[in-house]
Amino acid sequence: MSTKAPDLEWLEGDVPRAEAFDDTYFSRAGGLEETRHVFLKGNGLPARFSGRDTFTIAEFGFGTGLNFLTTLVALKELSRPPALTFVSFELYPMTADQLARALGAFPQLGSLAADLIAAWNPHPGWNRLSVSGADLLLGIGDARDLIGRLRLDGRESGEEECVISAIDAWYLDGFSPARNPELWDADLMKAAAGLTAPGGTLATYTAAGWVRRNLQSAGFTIEKTGGFAGKREMVTGRMA
Repeated sequence: MSTKAPDLEWLEGDVPRAEAFDDTYFSRAGGLEETRHVFLKGNGLPARFSGRDTFTIAEFGFGTGLNFLTTLVALKELSRPPALTFVSFELYPMTADQLARALGAFPQLGSLAADLIAAWNPHPGWNRLSVSGADLLLGIGDARDLIGRLRLDGRESGEEECVISAIDAWYLDGFSPARNPELWDADLMKAAAGLTAPGGTLATYTAAGWVRRNLQSAGFTIEKTGGFAGKREMVTGRMA
């Protein structure tokens, strides 16, 4: 397997659009605000960090790293942050130059973005990066294959597998389900559910009916709530 960088069109100078999926990597109405509303607030963060020694977040679609970095900002504001493991999947990893240009739109991320770019050298399979004190476990390739190589701590694992703690929160952030259905299919949602801690949560910007049904079939209780900017609805969920 080889890594292939995405073909990008740059809208308004700094908003990357993936030509293969005809979709932008973050909202033109405000990428940071979108991440905070959908993924942090949707998962009850940063309040759920309180009192925890460790916390594990997983994400479908690393993209520009904006969700990861925004989460780090929230952690850095705490007096006693938990140790963060952030597990993310990406089929088309950006080059360091593409990443730098995209994140240049968010100067408030400052040294955190610089640390990510300095550590950025992804290869196919699982990559473990240390970024600003967080453990970033980055899977480069098809999420449907890579998720099968994750094992929960305490369960038997093989040499080619990565051991993680049960996932406390999911950021489901693939491109539009209509254009990228692979990241939303029923088997992948079931695999995600199998790695989720009891009471673990999810949040996603999409409220597509078939995505909700796949999540419910996987074992999540699903609720619709107000979306970001002009989007009427988004979805949150919890594992029983």
